[in-house]
Amino acid sequence: MESEPRRVRSLKRTLLGRLGFEGRLLLLALTGGLPGSVVALWLLWSGDFTPKVQWTLSILILCSWVGFALAARGRVVFSLQILSNLLAALREGDYSFRARITGGRNDVMADLLREVNVFGQTLRQQRIGTMEAAAMLRSVMAEIDVAVFAFDGSERLRLVNRAGEDLMGRPAEQLIGRSATELDLDGPLRGDTVSTRHIAFPGRSGRWGIRRTSFRQHGLPHELLVVLDLSGPLRQEELLAWQRLVRVLGHELNNSLAPIISIAGSLESLLAKEPAPEDWRDDMHRGLMVIASRAASLNRFMEAYARLARLPAPRRAPLELAPLVHRVAALETRLPVTVGDGPPATIVADGDQIEQLLINLLRNAVDAALETGGRASVAWTSGDGWLELRVLDEGYGLSGTANLFVPFFTTKAGGSGIGLVLSRQIAEAHGGSLWLENRADRGGCVAILRLPLR
Repeated sequence: MESEPRRVRSLKRTLLGRLGFEGRLLLLALTGGLPGSVVALWLLWSGDFTPKVQWTLSILILCSWVGFALAARGRVVFSLQILSNLLAALREGDYSFRARITGGRNDVMADLLREVNVFGQTLRQQRIGTMEAAAMLRSVMAEIDVAVFAFDGSERLRLVNRAGEDLMGRPAEQLIGRSATELDLDGPLRGDTVSTRHIAFPGRSGRWGIRRTSFRQHGLPHELLVVLDLSGPLRQEELLAWQRLVRVLGHELNNSLAPIISIAGSLESLLAKEPAPEDWRDDMHRGLMVIASRAASLNRFMEAYARLARLPAPRRAPLELAPLVHRVAALETRLPVTVGDGPPATIVADGDQIEQLLINLLRNAVDAALETGGRASVAWTSGDGWLELRVLDEGYGLSGTANLFVPFFTTKAGGSGIGLVLSRQIAEAHGGSLWLENRADRGGCVAILRLPLR
């Protein structure tokens, strides 16, 4: 007994589902007019009317009933079609469509159409604002000299700006879709959120400030990697260093010229005396000795400055690294220098300048090792188009690196303070870089030289 009503309800739902919204709306309108039409027809046919009148009025009643039902259905469907077209236009991003509301209508459908119009206008304004913001962001990203990389959750590149293209040495079309490992950015991408690293990118080598942050796009996690070239701030510091250099030059020149001028005046007065003092020859000899000593000191100072300021352009030629390193290591007689077994490597460089660079680095390493009775060594590796040579010592290490490359700054007695500055200039003239840092495995310092193999 209970299964019969359940089957009836299921049959009704099936029939109504097949009718669709418009069919159900027409059925509802017909059902609403059915009682009145049935009563009118019953009164008509039960009354005392001629058959002609009965049939004519019956047709009129039925046509009116069906006609009004169809009109009601058409009115509702037409309004819903307008709403459907408006929403479809909004979905497609066309915000120029508007529903026309005739007269001063103030009903539910008119209110709904007004709200849809307002909604479309709001979306249009928001889209314009978003497009303007996106255009401004693209312009800013294209013009800034900071490299920006955006990676998706699978660590594949999805966005790169012009500075990033220059840094990687390839256009965006060849970079988008590649993994961080393929681009050698997996280290910065998985490292600290803020760090400073020395990285040799295909387009440029140097010291970089790395910043990493997370964001979401379309609900999916992304990583934003910002690579800032620190050469600008470092160059500003270098400018300050050169300003200090000018002060050093002025101080050194004054220290040498002031006594020379004073003693020369004294000797001139001595020669003008009549009669001449008995010991005038001794005074003359001592004065000339002081003048010669100060002049020689000033000459050594100016020669050191000339070497630093007038470094010639490198005359490049193929240069095998291993024989050069062994030859330079053999020049150091104060302490045996251990030479590691590095891979065969040939660079295109100025042999004299690279040799002078290695001499400076090995001399500093031996100086540091002699202070502690430690050892000095040199080794190199190659890969990804770069040669990396390391000169290690077992000295006391670096107490500070702020003034390492300041010209004429030295912590060694009798040092000129130009060795590291000259070495870095040679490295940069060859498209490479040079930096120093304390060793992590033991006490001492390591000088790292990077040069391109090509």
